[in-house]
Amino acid sequence: MAITGNPSATRQPEADRGPVSSVVIVGGGTAGWMTAAALSHRLAGLPVSITLIESEEIGTVGVGEATVPHIRFFNARLGIDEADFMRKTSATFKLGIEFRNWGRKGDSYIHPFGAFGEEIDGVAFHHHWARFHRAGGRDPIEAFSVPVLAARQDRFAHPAEDPDAVLSTYSYAYQFDAGRYAAYLRAYAEARGVRRIEGRIIDVMQDGHGGAIEGVRLDNGAQIAGELFVDCSGFRGLLIEQALGTGYTDWSHWLPCNRAVAVPCQRAGELSPYTRATALDAGWAWRIPLQHRTGNGHVYCSSHISDDDAAAALLAQLDGPAQAEPRFLRFLTGKRNRQWNRNVVAIGLSAGFLEPLESTSIHLIQLGIGHLLDLWPARDFDPLLAREYNRLMDLEYERVRDFLILHYHATERDDTPFWNYVRTMAVPDSLAQRIAAFRERGIVVNYRDGMFLDASWIAVYMGQGVVPQAGDPRGQAVGDASLFLRLAEMRDEYARLAATLPRQASFIERIGANAH
Repeated sequence: MAITGNPSATRQPEADRGPVSSVVIVGGGTAGWMTAAALSHRLAGLPVSITLIESEEIGTVGVGEATVPHIRFFNARLGIDEADFMRKTSATFKLGIEFRNWGRKGDSYIHPFGAFGEEIDGVAFHHHWARFHRAGGRDPIEAFSVPVLAARQDRFAHPAEDPDAVLSTYSYAYQFDAGRYAAYLRAYAEARGVRRIEGRIIDVMQDGHGGAIEGVRLDNGAQIAGELFVDCSGFRGLLIEQALGTGYTDWSHWLPCNRAVAVPCQRAGELSPYTRATALDAGWAWRIPLQHRTGNGHVYCSSHISDDDAAAALLAQLDGPAQAEPRFLRFLTGKRNRQWNRNVVAIGLSAGFLEPLESTSIHLIQLGIGHLLDLWPARDFDPLLAREYNRLMDLEYERVRDFLILHYHATERDDTPFWNYVRTMAVPDSLAQRIAAFRERGIVVNYRDGMFLDASWIAVYMGQGVVPQAGDPRGQAVGDASLFLRLAEMRDEYARLAATLPRQASFIERIGANAH
């Protein structure tokens, strides 16, 4: 691919503050079609054209098929019917993520999309549970979580609408076929005027003065001009990196996994409403149950295991016969130095990659789209907008980064060189301070921005053995006998309520969401 200037098409000296009238999205897949769908919906009625260029030759990565609850609001804002979406993407519901062998071999805990217990006399539940635990109480903290109890029994129902009901204390996400989701959103976007062009980009034309992108040339000779370009070209960053040389912040010293191998297999057993992440010798394996198959993958560090051995470790984890040959991909954990550079906004893998451990990739796509719409530019591309966009996205990436590092670092495992490294490595100060505050006093440091709320941090802390040595002294107002009784009553009530929920497969059938 050549990068060329086009002096005859340089920008006018006087800044044009009129609205952007043409958007070119480079790349399809989940990122491209989520962007196209959202822009076509939110910009409806405005004089703006939206063009998406993709090549079937290149294909898409398609690593992530699991999501976090924010995806529900993305779909709802587009007016997408849940049952229709689930039928056409073979989706299942998701109440959380199970982590096996992370703190110690043999351990299992679920990070739920919901709260643990209830406040007692104005003191957060986790303080009371930690005190109960220190006093010899045997009930795990997950006994006080409806979504965990339901997930363990393969049960699901929509949360209750009554905000005072215990069955309203959780949320949910989806597990779906990423390729089918992209196709679903493509149909949605094209019905709203998005033009799709098939082709491979071989040349990028730039402004001779400031270097902004002015157009791209395809392998068939066609030239596509635009004002705003959204780079959804994946890891290669066709515009944001290859053309603009934006640079990349490498976080592999904290998140050393740099490869993945993926393979679908035949579904077996109950339809589980949760994703599973099983820690292996040099990384971890995912299991994502869909209606028509189960998605599997092994994320690993190539310094500690070969590709062949990584594939063999994955195949040994499968529930049923593999349905394709293992597919490998390489990545470098980190982010672009700027995700908005000149008139290019990178969204998806072109913006950065923090591995799929907590199903954050699609959420970061969603955030990027939302911030772009909130900071929608005029033709002059005021640099203030790009600076604010980059500030917001940097915060999001850094806070997701810290949460992912926590899973690796908060371990007692020293049985392999990989686990010994992540257990003993120096972590960012922002994370070290959070861990210390929780371990010493049960304080969950709050972020003004960031996708993971208190319950998420508590789930990983407690699940991997980071239990507070002391708690909120106000909790001492509840005596030991009273505390043990109240927790026993709460535990029994949560168990009873979880058992009333239907099996997930039955619920999917009840709402008419069975895949075709």
